[in-house]
Amino acid sequence: MKLFDQGRDHVIGLFRIVLGFLFFIHGAAKLFGIFGAKAAAEAFAWPGWWASLIQFVGGALVLLGIGTRGAAIICSGSMAYAYFTAHQPTNLLPIANGGELAALFCWGFLLIAFLGNGKWALEGVLKRHHPAKVETAH
Repeated sequence: MKLFDQGRDHVIGLFRIVLGFLFFIHGAAKLFGIFGAKAAAEAFAWPGWWASLIQFVGGALVLLGIGTRGAAIICSGSMAYAYFTAHQPTNLLPIANGGELAALFCWGFLLIAFLGNGKWALEGVLKRHHPAKVETAH
């Protein structure tokens, strides 16, 4: 168990990076019609374009480790919305309704929201290079 405890922050960081990257390219594919997507989402169309924008921006923020917890909650919520509006009405089980990816993204981002960045997050680097200003009493 000591090995798992020592590697915890590294594994959380890797999980955050991979999850953010997968979400980012998923959004990029739908926004711009790239990476094998059949077509780009119609600009400002509800909910597809907005979901793609959340995937693109939220995935990038989680990937980089900037504003991770807030971005992860929004990403998780968007996938819960997608699951319950697009998948669950056709069948209860994700295997039968095609909602496995939405469910996995939803729970993965919820986990990141609770666990935090782990290692290799830019948020920590930015805080070290720009410490909060300390006011002095005169």
